[in-house]
Amino acid sequence: MSLKYWLIKSEPDAFSFDELKKSKNQTTFWDGVRNYQARNYLRDEMNKGDQVLFYHSNSEPLAVMGVCEVVKEGYPDHTQFDPDNDHYDPKADPKNPTWIMVDIKFVREFKTPVTLDEIKSNPTLKNMKLIARGNRLSVMPVTKEEFDEIMKMGN
Repeated sequence: MSLKYWLIKSEPDAFSFDELKKSKNQTTFWDGVRNYQARNYLRDEMNKGDQVLFYHSNSEPLAVMGVCEVVKEGYPDHTQFDPDNDHYDPKADPKNPTWIMVDIKFVREFKTPVTLDEIKSNPTLKNMKLIARGNRLSVMPVTKEEFDEIMKMGN
């Protein structure tokens, strides 16, 4: 299996990059994804070792904050079964779970967050899914070239 590259979005008031850095072992589960295409990426394509850009959405600035790594491949998201959780899904079946999560681990923080405006103005990133019209996925693939360019911009 070859290494893949991803971008995940989180609103910092829900879960921030700083919280990931402060988590036990700088690791957390990536739960609460409730979009089928994003779920399919988590379930079918994300592998241990894949590199992930961590993006703050609905914040100022909108920006990639740093890099994390997939350390555990897709498994059932326990929040779908918890009626007290915001991500509860009453239709979810424990025998055939609908929603999947992965575990991620902090790798590095960028010296300078890479803003959405900088991404949009960089010709190398013109085809990035993040800036595609209508794309609101919280989990999306990025190419190695896009990943490397954002790494260069952040460091």
